[in-house]
Amino acid sequence: MPERKGLRMGYAKLTTCLLIVLSGCAGFGPPHTAQIPVVNAYHGVQVSDPYQWLEDWDDGRVQSWSSRQNTYARNVLDKLPYVKELRERVTEIMTAESVSYYSLSWRKGTLFAMKRQPPRQQPLLVTMPSAQQPQSERVIVDPTKIDPSGVTSIDWYVPSLDGSLVAVSLSVGGSESGDVHIYETATGKELDEIILRVNGGTAGGDVAWTPDGSGLYYTRYPRLGERPQEDVDFYQQVWFHKIGTPSDQDHYQIGKDFPRTAEISLETHVGSGRVLATVQYGDSGRFAHYVRLPDGQWQQITDYDDQIVQAIFGGDTLFLISRADAPRGKILRLSLANPSLENAEAIIQEGADTIVSAFPGAAMVATQTVLYVTYQLGGPSEVRVFDYDGRQWPGPKFLPVSSVGQIVAVDNDDVLYCNYSYTDAPAWYRFCPDEGTTTKTALVTQSPVSFSDCEVVREYASSKDGTQVPINIIRRKGVKLDGSNPVLLTGYGGYGISITPNFSALQRVWIDQGGVCAQANLRGGGEFGEQWHKQGMLTQKQNVFDDFSAAMRHLIDAGYTTPDRLAIMGGSNGGLLMGAMITQQPKLCRAVVSFVGIYDMLRVELTPNGQFNIPEFGTVKDLEQFRALLAYSPYHNVRDGTPYPAVLFLTGANDPRVDPMHSRKMTARLQAATSSGQPILLRTSSDTGHGLATPLSEQIAESVYWHAFLLHELGLEYGRPKSQSE
Repeated sequence: MPERKGLRMGYAKLTTCLLIVLSGCAGFGPPHTAQIPVVNAYHGVQVSDPYQWLEDWDDGRVQSWSSRQNTYARNVLDKLPYVKELRERVTEIMTAESVSYYSLSWRKGTLFAMKRQPPRQQPLLVTMPSAQQPQSERVIVDPTKIDPSGVTSIDWYVPSLDGSLVAVSLSVGGSESGDVHIYETATGKELDEIILRVNGGTAGGDVAWTPDGSGLYYTRYPRLGERPQEDVDFYQQVWFHKIGTPSDQDHYQIGKDFPRTAEISLETHVGSGRVLATVQYGDSGRFAHYVRLPDGQWQQITDYDDQIVQAIFGGDTLFLISRADAPRGKILRLSLANPSLENAEAIIQEGADTIVSAFPGAAMVATQTVLYVTYQLGGPSEVRVFDYDGRQWPGPKFLPVSSVGQIVAVDNDDVLYCNYSYTDAPAWYRFCPDEGTTTKTALVTQSPVSFSDCEVVREYASSKDGTQVPINIIRRKGVKLDGSNPVLLTGYGGYGISITPNFSALQRVWIDQGGVCAQANLRGGGEFGEQWHKQGMLTQKQNVFDDFSAAMRHLIDAGYTTPDRLAIMGGSNGGLLMGAMITQQPKLCRAVVSFVGIYDMLRVELTPNGQFNIPEFGTVKDLEQFRALLAYSPYHNVRDGTPYPAVLFLTGANDPRVDPMHSRKMTARLQAATSSGQPILLRTSSDTGHGLATPLSEQIAESVYWHAFLLHELGLEYGRPKSQSE
């Protein structure tokens, strides 16, 4: 009823007023943040930075300030209505015995998998005879046995080609700084050798085994003393380690001439022992490919300007995804007998849909005689099947408006693939091309909630320049378009990453409060090919923000909601998006939740991973790019006296990808500038990073807080419905 709605909104405003009054009390309000004027010059432009001092975490003043911000955030968040009830419900959902499997590998009768098993704090590595026999699984590595505190995690693993050994990268506290440990598959026993500094938060990491399992090729960051401290997160190379020998006897392979921001993935050719090194130039989406020949020499196959975005082995062939004169992708075949790019022939031409490329990943998988290719359909995705000559075969079946996750080659030409949607939990299927059959395996995630009362619709918003932007809307069937619905809209728009349908049981919490969930497919992603990406990068980045603004307006104009009932949320590059919406469209939404975001676009490149981001965002050293960065940089576009929406910033102290200084500076600037009286909160977790490997307990805490924050700001009363399909 309208009267009831008005009471709820009134309660929220009254509570906010009380918070404003109390904020003047010692120990409750935002901590005072000193402004220490610093002026930086860019191309003759003087840019003031009063909170630059917050960048230096080693400064005790910064740590003290961060601690006080955490205390202030807890004082506000813990006192919000329904925190207790939400903690019970979120914990119930997230700790439900809802086992899920991901990152599968098949090795001669053994299926390896990462297993997420709440209420365990971290996923573990297991093996089983097949996808139909999870009851026979064995645990190989359980991080919580290594570290009961729950902050040690598995970054990734790679089994030897015969499956007898497995290399596992382990890191601590979300740092992604991983050392590789070797385990016996049969016993789970760790070998007495560790390879240091294989994985990192800047360039990632990888290994590739020799066919006989006697050694492995691995990515290697500089060791102590090899380079200056400012270079230790750069200059990744490839080295070789022989099992049973000291790591100081390892041999250099390739990489001394690679770019400072090289990101390397590795693959072994089973038959010949050749090794493929895929090298990305920072986060540019530009790749070079090298093959280690049987004689030990490395041969370069492609260069960064050749527009080959993925390469894989298949029989005696390399299959290449090319974007040369094909922004949606085409596939080339190249014989290993003479692996020169000029000899490659196109077997699958560019079509209306986009061929997905992944680094590292399995968007394209070759079996004995079949090629599996993932296609992006503007958000949803599917797999198509071809023979080695490019002739298409009948393919597997998929859920409507769904995503295809990993594809794993198993026996013969069969594959396992993961399929899920906004309303269907992930399940692994087996496809047999010879018989044309799709079979659901036993690797099925049993969701603790049901979405049988919901539906998914795709609508389109018209952006500032007329571009049609897809919006995926998850709503209860029969929802009324009277503007009364609380809506939570998310987006990303960057790096050519396609935002695909993803299942989240937690969406049930929002929907049960009468809410609608929406996700926009913005330019900057890869949903419609490389041109779609380019229209949202470098000096065209503003298009991403215009697209998201259009999505917000569409949800309002279509009758889903009003600005007072609209919340937005995003993380990382999506956090940058949130920052841009706070500063560019402060009146279009009531509340914002932003995870590990980038907000100072002029100084981001001074951080290690910021160097890798330059191909996507640009650099202040280029005049045109500097002007574009300054024009949208959230931190530099906060205006004093502006009524900004309520904002909850969340970051991790160990984040190797986005320095937490961005969240600190943006929080301080908004707290000083806003005139709305709405809270600007910063919560920093001490034992997490960019979100990868966050312990389950911390995931629950974050989820409780942002749910409570948004429900309160939108004036909602929490309650579980009297009748609910579960």
